[in-house]
Amino acid sequence: MDLRLPGPRGAWSRGPRRLLAAGAAVAVLAGAGTWTAVASDDPPAVHRADRVVDVGDGVRLDTSYFTSADDGRRPAVLLAHGFGGSKNDVRRQAEELARDGYAVLTWSARGFGKSTGKIGLNDPDGEVADVSKLLDWLAKQPQVRLDKAGDPRVGMAGGSYGGAISLLAAGHDPRVDAIAPAVTYWNLADALFPNGVFKKLWAGIFVNSGGGCEKFEPALCRMYERVAESGEPDPEARKLLEERSPSAVGDRIKVPTLLVQGQSDSLFPLDQADQAAKAIRANGAPVGVDWIAGGHDGGDMETSRVQTRVLTWFDRYLKDDESVTTGSGFRVTRTLGTGTGDGEPRLSGVTADRYPGLGSGMRPVALTGREQSFANPAGAGPPGVSSLPGLGGAGGLAQLSTLGIGVSLDFPGQFAAFESAPLRDDLQITGSPTVTVHVRSTSEDAVLFAKLYDVGPGGGRAAVLPYQLLTPVRVEGAKAGKDVTLTLPAIDHELDDGHRLRLVLASTDLAYASPTSPATYTVSLKSDLKVPNALGESSAEDTLPAWVWWLPLAGAGTALALVLTGRRRTAAPAPPDPALADVPLQITGLTKRYAKSTDRYAVRDLSFRVEQGQVLGLLGPNGAGKTTTLRMLMGLIRPDGGEVRVFGHAISPGAPVLSRVGAFVEGAGFLPHLSGRENLELYWRATGRPPEDAHLDEALEIAGLGEALARAVRTYSQGMRQRLAIAQAMLGLPDLLILDEPTNGLDPPQIREMREVMIRYAAAGRTVIVSSHLLAEVEQTCTHLVVMDHGQLVQAGPVAEIVGSGDTLLVGTATPLEEPVVEKVAALPDVASAVRTDEGLLVRLGADGTAQRLVADLVRLEVPVASVGPHRRLEDAFLTLIGAEA
Repeated sequence: MDLRLPGPRGAWSRGPRRLLAAGAAVAVLAGAGTWTAVASDDPPAVHRADRVVDVGDGVRLDTSYFTSADDGRRPAVLLAHGFGGSKNDVRRQAEELARDGYAVLTWSARGFGKSTGKIGLNDPDGEVADVSKLLDWLAKQPQVRLDKAGDPRVGMAGGSYGGAISLLAAGHDPRVDAIAPAVTYWNLADALFPNGVFKKLWAGIFVNSGGGCEKFEPALCRMYERVAESGEPDPEARKLLEERSPSAVGDRIKVPTLLVQGQSDSLFPLDQADQAAKAIRANGAPVGVDWIAGGHDGGDMETSRVQTRVLTWFDRYLKDDESVTTGSGFRVTRTLGTGTGDGEPRLSGVTADRYPGLGSGMRPVALTGREQSFANPAGAGPPGVSSLPGLGGAGGLAQLSTLGIGVSLDFPGQFAAFESAPLRDDLQITGSPTVTVHVRSTSEDAVLFAKLYDVGPGGGRAAVLPYQLLTPVRVEGAKAGKDVTLTLPAIDHELDDGHRLRLVLASTDLAYASPTSPATYTVSLKSDLKVPNALGESSAEDTLPAWVWWLPLAGAGTALALVLTGRRRTAAPAPPDPALADVPLQITGLTKRYAKSTDRYAVRDLSFRVEQGQVLGLLGPNGAGKTTTLRMLMGLIRPDGGEVRVFGHAISPGAPVLSRVGAFVEGAGFLPHLSGRENLELYWRATGRPPEDAHLDEALEIAGLGEALARAVRTYSQGMRQRLAIAQAMLGLPDLLILDEPTNGLDPPQIREMREVMIRYAAAGRTVIVSSHLLAEVEQTCTHLVVMDHGQLVQAGPVAEIVGSGDTLLVGTATPLEEPVVEKVAALPDVASAVRTDEGLLVRLGADGTAQRLVADLVRLEVPVASVGPHRRLEDAFLTLIGAEA
């Protein structure tokens, strides 16, 4: 089985390995240490020591150890990476935890990064035993706090594969004191063989992202090849995965556990965290459950918020700081819409004091529909489509979802459907709905795929499958007929009044293995649908913990005193918001009236957010308010309402945080008789900051001026002057760079060079905001857009999402297509044209064409689809948006 779809890092984790003796020696084969420079005036430097550790049997682990320069012993944290990744993936989080007073150890698991050994999927005798040896090493470090000799005070955290090792280590080694696993599994056999059905696409992605079957332990490789060939898991396969699952040691996990699980996750759904929460809570340990918006199928992973919560969890249970609040027992993120300006859906949190499980607050919803028969076709094809594993992270599936285009598809004659009456009131589902059906088959066994749709007033075209999730089930002994109670996927989803619920039972699905022999299934209803609302009426909107507010206030001290400026009395700037400390820019409700006007606005109620590493384009026609917005952002003019926060600090004229901002607005003035370098050195001296903080050589390398720096500026072309101005804005390597029309007056080659300058600058994790009227250039340079008109936000989001809402789709393919295949695609009834490109296939849909139908047709034609996304020019999207607003 050779699946070449890309698999997300952090996808596969495995179960327990027996731990070796706690005193087993760990041999350090090589070591190197570095000091990581940080902001000059705030947190301490972080020291990183890289070591190769011999854990026995010829296996060597590549590790990094992070500590700050603070004196004294402190708790330790082991940070684990996801499947297909390495220790480098968690370096930034390790540095942040070190600055927050922890000794942090990261490592590349067996078979990943520079570590040797076979992948054992968290084998108790391999990866889990490795953790015990790393704990032995930590216990010998002078910076690490000990509970007793050989017993470090230590927590563990990680996502997916790394989340599972956190759970397993807590069950195998009593020295682990607190854990925070994320988007991971409790029982790997249940995750990959749900209800006896093989999750073939995800399994293939894992094997490929691990480097191929030969990279795994031989028993795992043989198991995969056996199940992939038969299409059906056997008892030996289940046993092998269960031995590597946290559930195998669930009765021994007795430490405070924060479970973070993704709602958009067909690999490790919410029920995996539910099983973990119930088991660990039964052991008497504190448990927090947090459902985030994203998951292995894409979406917002809420990284900043989750890492803040993990930090408070460890502060409480490792540092014994009882003053911190660890958050509610249960939190679920809900999507309220889009348009906040950060390019992502607007999210909000709802909480409860205690995790209620997946079956609380059940209420019946009557379904109607006669007994129905449908086919399982020979060869199980063409298959229905729900999720497309491996595409969510690549953006194609996520793009279509944000456009309101679902890829779920059920073929006529291959499913039965039962539907409710229109709802009289809104209905919130939080948990797993259930229903009992009677199943009969012409074959001995039947395999069904159960889906619960939200059907809008428009009928079929308005049907949405929440998070593209389904429940597969193998019904044994179906030939005689039997009642089956189906537990549908756990979701958090609200249906509006007037919508209907539709239960679909299908015979095939692209992501799973179905019987290849033809059969006829007959199903009928035996009960009402029961839907849960686990939060009931007691839920509350999530609020920030008290320490978020009190901590900056305590540090501010007398900063709340009022100061006088002339006759005007103004309050000191608002205290910094720790929750936004890593957010380059957050604009909220920003408003600026025209002078001497009470009802005419240059900018009105503008809100958007910019994240690290983004190149954000600020677009709008003349008079849209772009330059006014930039001037307020830089503290040059005061807004009449709202606020601008840069890295959590409110902006006002002269705000200290502006030292982290570089700007190029309406050109820069240079002394023509001085060289480019001399002009920059003179400018930096005028700032009064130390010369070593200028990072002059780095800025000049990014700007790419070369030998021209030694020449007088009067000899520069317009393009070179622009680049020198950009270099001036980059002095000090500011974390946020603002460029207003940087390509004005440049010819095409110079524009291309300027584009490369901006991309290079952001590549290091810094953020660039550029205002430009050159739409084609913005499309090639920027990752995200904010579109303004008449001073207001029109739309915000990733460039691909804003551009992608036309009738043309770009289909990325794993391998180039031959012309006969392209001709077959072009001949499809709902396709107007199909053209090969370097990226794959450009398909223009006909009047009745849909993305769902196209995906199904491509699967039927055996096109090696790697991604699917909309395709049109930014100019088209911009004119549509501005025209719609005008």
